[in-house]
Amino acid sequence: MNTTTAKRPSALSRLRALLRQSQHPYRPATQIFLDLDVQSNAREMGLTERGTERGKENRPQAGSETLDDVEHQIVERIESHKQDAHSLYLEHLHTYDQRIAALNFEERFTIIQQAAPEAVGDFGAEASLGRDDLFALRRRLHESEAEREEFRKKHGITRPARLASVGKILLKVGVLAALFLIEVVINGTFLAKANELGYVGGAVQATVFAAFNILVSFLWGLVPIRLINRRNPFLKLVGILAFVVYLAFALAINLALAHLREVPPTLGVDTGQEVLKHILSSPLNLTDVMSWLLFGIGFVFSLIAMVDGLTFFDPYMGYAPLERRWLEASRKFTDTKADLIDGLRDIRDDASEVMNEAARDLTVRRSELDALWQARSRLAQRFVEHQAQIERACNALLQTYREANRRARTSEAPAHFERPYKMDRIVPAPVDPNPGEKDDLRRAIGQAQDLLKTQIQAIHEAFEKAVLSYKEIDQFFPEATRGKTSG
Repeated sequence: MNTTTAKRPSALSRLRALLRQSQHPYRPATQIFLDLDVQSNAREMGLTERGTERGKENRPQAGSETLDDVEHQIVERIESHKQDAHSLYLEHLHTYDQRIAALNFEERFTIIQQAAPEAVGDFGAEASLGRDDLFALRRRLHESEAEREEFRKKHGITRPARLASVGKILLKVGVLAALFLIEVVINGTFLAKANELGYVGGAVQATVFAAFNILVSFLWGLVPIRLINRRNPFLKLVGILAFVVYLAFALAINLALAHLREVPPTLGVDTGQEVLKHILSSPLNLTDVMSWLLFGIGFVFSLIAMVDGLTFFDPYMGYAPLERRWLEASRKFTDTKADLIDGLRDIRDDASEVMNEAARDLTVRRSELDALWQARSRLAQRFVEHQAQIERACNALLQTYREANRRARTSEAPAHFERPYKMDRIVPAPVDPNPGEKDDLRRAIGQAQDLLKTQIQAIHEAFEKAVLSYKEIDQFFPEATRGKTSG
């Protein structure tokens, strides 16, 4: 895999990262311009006292046309406050501009235009990879199925294989174990009197005979006798001969066990040789009915063990492994198809959720942008109104000083005392966006949201197409052969 491609985040990852970004990096901090308190400023500057004092001295002179020192101080204070208010206005205007810039619509438009179609392409690529994997599994299933059906046709089998489940295997193994334990106990009891070591020797002999009788009988039934079920005449003959040989074996070993019971324990005499002589000379010459009972029990247990081996797997040798491989291939194909569809469904739902969230995010940001534009307009209006207020405050302060001055004067007051102060207003720059700009932005947002809706629909259609293509894989591997065989 290309290293650059491997490190590049997916389209959905880029969309999700975009949505996780904060709309702005700070909390709203808009403040109201503080109005000047005329009385507080008048007391602080001592306007009444200074006006009275200067009025007694008839200052400023009646012919003065310019503002005196106190009036200049009032104007300077007002101008200073106006500049502070202007700085505050510019600061908050900058805050609004930063918040508008942080909305970053252009970046979102670019990512949406790139990532949304790319997400649909990624979905299609994922579906295509799944289709390739599923096709390989279906071909494997077809081959297993063909092998199984060819075997059924060749051997004339119309039934399903009898597979050994875990429970069935445990049951059959339990039967063998039970047969072994019961035979050990019975044989040990019967052989104790014929063994010079008593019950200990009898238990040892019983264990050896029981293990040999049960295990060998089971293996005869598991392998050679099962050949009786084969259609091939030669193999069927081998199975029949194996069954005959097994009967001879079962009769011989259980007769030997019965004769062993009747041989008295004698020092210096080989018990095994004596038993062999008795079997060769007179195999049915058992003098004790308990010996015949021991023979019968051993022979029956041998038959049960042989039948247990014969039915341990499917009676028709070689059929069960084919059935098991076919079932495993079928299960793997079905499970993989279900997993692939579930995976595509998760990708589809995730992509739809992210794109819907991106569309909602654009709506929220557009609403916030409208609110920010309105707030910037209100801020400019408040600044204009605040300048009018501080101009009125300035005239009120001047009037306070001038009235005190007039009352204390003995001469006429200067003519400029009658003229109100006209403050040079700071005209804020236009803050309302161009109507065309608003329309262009709304149009771009609408186009981006339409694109997201289109891509969501495209992903849903791609999902339906992928699921249909997965189902169509079966059409490349018809099961007509199976239907004919089963019929």
